[in-house]
Amino acid sequence: MPNGGAAKAMADAPGDAADDRYRHRGTRAIQRMVEYAPSSGGLALWVAHADRPGAPDPAAPLAATDGRTIFYDAAFEALPLPAQAGLVAHEVLHIALRHAQRFIDLQQRLGDADLQLFNICADAIVNSALGHLAWLQLPAQSVALDTLLAAALDLKQDVTAALLEWDVERLYRAIDDRRRTDERDERDGRSGRQPRPQPGGGQARQSQAGRGGAASPQQAADGQRGGARSDGPRAARVRALGGRSAADLLPSPAAQAAPEAEAEQAREWSERLLRAHAGDGAHSLLRALLADLPRSRTPWEQVLRTQLARSLAPQRDLSWSRPSRSYLANQGRSAGGRRMPFEPGFSPSRRVPRLVLIVDVSGSIDDELLQRFTREVEAITRRLETGLVLVVGDDRVRRVQRFEPGRADLAGIEFPGGGGTDFTPLLEEAARHDPDIAVVLTDLDGPARVRPLFPVLWAVPECCASAEPPFGRKLNLS
Repeated sequence: MPNGGAAKAMADAPGDAADDRYRHRGTRAIQRMVEYAPSSGGLALWVAHADRPGAPDPAAPLAATDGRTIFYDAAFEALPLPAQAGLVAHEVLHIALRHAQRFIDLQQRLGDADLQLFNICADAIVNSALGHLAWLQLPAQSVALDTLLAAALDLKQDVTAALLEWDVERLYRAIDDRRRTDERDERDGRSGRQPRPQPGGGQARQSQAGRGGAASPQQAADGQRGGARSDGPRAARVRALGGRSAADLLPSPAAQAAPEAEAEQAREWSERLLRAHAGDGAHSLLRALLADLPRSRTPWEQVLRTQLARSLAPQRDLSWSRPSRSYLANQGRSAGGRRMPFEPGFSPSRRVPRLVLIVDVSGSIDDELLQRFTREVEAITRRLETGLVLVVGDDRVRRVQRFEPGRADLAGIEFPGGGGTDFTPLLEEAARHDPDIAVVLTDLDGPARVRPLFPVLWAVPECCASAEPPFGRKLNLS
């Protein structure tokens, strides 16, 4: 339960039981934040708080967050109050800027993202946003944004200017120069050199797994993609710079809400930050309005539903064998008695709308994105009771399968392919089925020498978002 509602519940509940229910190790720090920065410090009241049970854990951060809740280690209580306030304000900004959720989004877009490097980038932005406040104390090993830019990118930039320019995704992409271990081994083999282990890189992670340690989600992702990655010079410098700071971001894909709910929460937190910064002025937790403010982005699932619902809404067919009701009511004549041209009516039966789904099997569509996309298409066709024709191919049609209205089942279908891409035969096959709209799942790397009469929606993964379709509308799957 967020502490905004907790304050009212504490006032209404009798006795010490209510106080025990809503007391946690960060309470005194939050009181200090609200005292010095009533608006922006009050953002902590929108956040859930929980104490970790048990004795202090030297390996655990004193405070950490999964993007919704701040978790406090037992050793947190031993800190001076200004240091407590600094840690709580740090975690509150992580949640308000939605860093845990944005890491998961970035990992889905890139296919491989390093949590430690992302955490250091997010910490640098948050620490620099809080660095102007004298009533709180940040840890001595905290990394600032200007220091990180100078060390990793050799870029000299004022803190305020850097906060107005760099968001966490752009910063991470700039410093992440990791290479796959197999690529590096191949390059070393050509040059006759022996590969050296990189601190914190892929070989270190492999050795940890070899000692019997459990593989992290990052290690598992690296293993699935054909080997771990070793740090390049920029990533190594950033990892060394932030290596003394405890990792405090605990992103969990299981905690992610539906795309529409996540977009709404991003919008709400952005509005809260803007109002809080305006309310506190010079005393705000934010040194300046950040380029890192969360952006509300309409999920591609919602765009797909809207577009298909408009195109696949059942429509009645014209019938030239029966006149319209207005023609019958006027007996086929105008007000002056002149005979009117025949006006056709509508057929009592409605034509079943039809969707053609074209899957380009030569494209860079990973399995996870393909599953998400096909589940969404299945749900849309069931809801609209739409007939579906699946066309699978690359430079030629390899498979065509028809599904009855509302009975699409794409889960167990295999998608063979591997050749080049030519959309011409695929679109010609789609035209044979007289669709109301066609959706093409592709990377847009191929020619289309025909332009059909029906509308075409090109669904493109994030890695190919800059490609332009030959016609129709493009939908970025990010």
